[in-house]
Amino acid sequence: STTQAIWRSGGGDQTRTAYCGTPLMVAEFYISGASANSVAVQVSSTNTAPVILPAGAVVTQINALCAATGGTTPTFDMGWIGYSDTSASDDNGLVAAAVATTGKLVINFASATAGDDLNTIMSATQMVKITGGGTTGDAPTGGSITGEIFYYVTDPYLGQQNV
Repeated sequence: STTQAIWRSGGGDQTRTAYCGTPLMVAEFYISGASANSVAVQVSSTNTAPVILPAGAVVTQINALCAATGGTTPTFDMGWIGYSDTSASDDNGLVAAAVATTGKLVINFASATAGDDLNTIMSATQMVKITGGGTTGDAPTGGSITGEIFYYVTDPYLGQQNV
């Protein structure tokens, strides 16, 4: 089923004293190898809907299958743009100049290509569209980059339960 609530779990603690953890969620994405880095990523190669994450979303990891082609050493960026206020954005806030032809790639907080917004709230007040594409200078010209975005929505109660 689908819910609009922020998911939290106390792991079955009936005393309401355990920290309520926030589960990870996953969004699939597709980037055409010919896209510029500020273009909204798609849900898949056949579904052109943009990937939109809720306000308060924190991306923790991106798993990518990098099968782009063309360019000398093609790289790609991933970032975000505000859904209603498009002046809020960061084209390489999630991934900064990752090699677009490496095959399987995991980008997390410790990765050299992690953007400065990975593991931080992109926007606490509005939804965000995920963007991605070739890095300016040596962008790929074909192929694709697909994968999964792992994220959670921040808990306004910071894990504490109501009594």
